[in-house]
Amino acid sequence: MFFNKKIKNFRLVSEKQKLELLKKNKVDFVVNIKFNKNFSKISAENFIKNIIYKKLNAKLLAVSNNFKFGKNRKGDVFLLKNSSEQYGYSLLNVNPYKNLGKIVSSTKIRKYLKNGRIELANKLLSKTWFIEGIVRKGKKIGRKLGYRTCNINIKNYILPKIGIYAVKVLINNKKRVYDGIAYLGSRPTFNGKKIFLETNIFGIKKNLYKKSLKVYFLKFLRKDIKFDSSAQLIKQMNKDVIFAKRGLKTKLVI
Repeated sequence: MFFNKKIKNFRLVSEKQKLELLKKNKVDFVVNIKFNKNFSKISAENFIKNIIYKKLNAKLLAVSNNFKFGKNRKGDVFLLKNSSEQYGYSLLNVNPYKNLGKIVSSTKIRKYLKNGRIELANKLLSKTWFIEGIVRKGKKIGRKLGYRTCNINIKNYILPKIGIYAVKVLINNKKRVYDGIAYLGSRPTFNGKKIFLETNIFGIKKNLYKKSLKVYFLKFLRKDIKFDSSAQLIKQMNKDVIFAKRGLKTKLVI
């Protein structure tokens, strides 16, 4: 985050995923401007004049009621409307998307994810939330416990509730969907510190190192627990797989 460097895990979707979604919805092109200190100093009036008018020559703008822009967030729908005739564009005021009469916001979706209410987050997103990444080498602890896993660096994705999830997986963006179980946490049983995503894909025993995975979160199963021994952990993992297979009956929406 530009305004708060302490916030590291905040993204609901990656930049790549945003572009894929826009392409899927027939968007012709995207202007992706890097937000930096100089850009943050542009006044709302100059943004309209120099970016919207001179750079883009926009003819139609679509924004919601709470849209803010420009230095100190001084630009709003009223400024855009008052400037529309001068700069030759029309303004479409879009009503915010609502669910059960309440406005759907990224803040609310992040809250659901952090609380493990994955089904509600997916409902508001109108699709199944996922993390995408490249499989990297791990410490092979899962294999020693009887469950071969794929390790993915979560980078700056929003951190959902730490624990175990029923998931579905795509490998290298191919059409076949695999069932699986995922662990998000730091391995407290083994005194781990760093949080990462570890996924066991049912029916896959081959090495997937350097392959691209999309891990779709369907159901939160349980919170992370520190066990006294590997034997206790394995016993719980066996139970987790049973519960995961039940949770996988939830419909996947891509």
